[in-house]
Amino acid sequence: MMSLYQLFKAKGPSGFDYGTTAEQVTEGMSLAGGTMLVTGCNSGLGLETMRVLALRGARVIGTARTIEKAREACATVTGETVPLACELSDPASVRECVASVEAAGIRLDAMICNAGIMGLPKLERVHGYESQFFTNHIGHFILVTGLLGQLTETGRVVMLSSTAHTRAKQGGIEFDNLDGGKGYDPWRFYGQSKFANLLFAKELARRLAGTQRTANAVHPGVIRTNLIRHNPILNMAAAVFSPLFLKTVAQGAATQVYVATNPGVANVSGEYFADCNVATPRADAMSATTAKQLWEVSEQIVAMLP
Repeated sequence: MMSLYQLFKAKGPSGFDYGTTAEQVTEGMSLAGGTMLVTGCNSGLGLETMRVLALRGARVIGTARTIEKAREACATVTGETVPLACELSDPASVRECVASVEAAGIRLDAMICNAGIMGLPKLERVHGYESQFFTNHIGHFILVTGLLGQLTETGRVVMLSSTAHTRAKQGGIEFDNLDGGKGYDPWRFYGQSKFANLLFAKELARRLAGTQRTANAVHPGVIRTNLIRHNPILNMAAAVFSPLFLKTVAQGAATQVYVATNPGVANVSGEYFADCNVATPRADAMSATTAKQLWEVSEQIVAMLP
């Protein structure tokens, strides 16, 4: 069934649009010989991303919060998969994942940082920091920076951001309130974590400049997945309006798969994509100064972790 939004949304320069699926953006493509890592492979967008990449011949390193969840997900996919545990809120788990990839000598053609948590109704902290910021940003920061040495010469890093980055406070990152102690709102802090994902991609792209490696951020669209499990109102609204306004999981996975695999964006870096086309984020999300500051603060946080 075509959504109302699809009816009025024109195709972008890529030839793809709001309703395009992950299978469609890889149609006719062979990823044989390539290896890609996907976080949050056990459900929703991560599972669909892993399925389609494996379908096209890639070997997929599928990570989930536990090795059991990763194995269960990988077992449902046709193709070559390697399950690994990577609990993003646990630095030791993330480092162990990095060590496993390094020990196996695996070179990565893409890292798709898909996993995340959203809209925690009450303030929760991990290692003294607000949980959404720590899990969605710091966890992926440790993973990606730890695996840069395993990225191939033309490797791509794809960060799952969101249009929800616009929910962050002006400036994007509350550097004086990363623990939520000066006030917490579930959606403002989720927005901040997605803002951080976007800034991380931009700063990483700057650091990769002069190489053929790329880093980009994507907005998958609004999809009914496990991410909204903490919000009964959103769950109810999704059940009623999903056929009209929300993307399917297959459509939601399209943009991250497109950015990770399409030859046409091999040299595009530091951008924000939506509906498989370059999009424009909030103006302050373009700040190189804030991106650099976030990177430096993230390094300081990681250095102090057990």
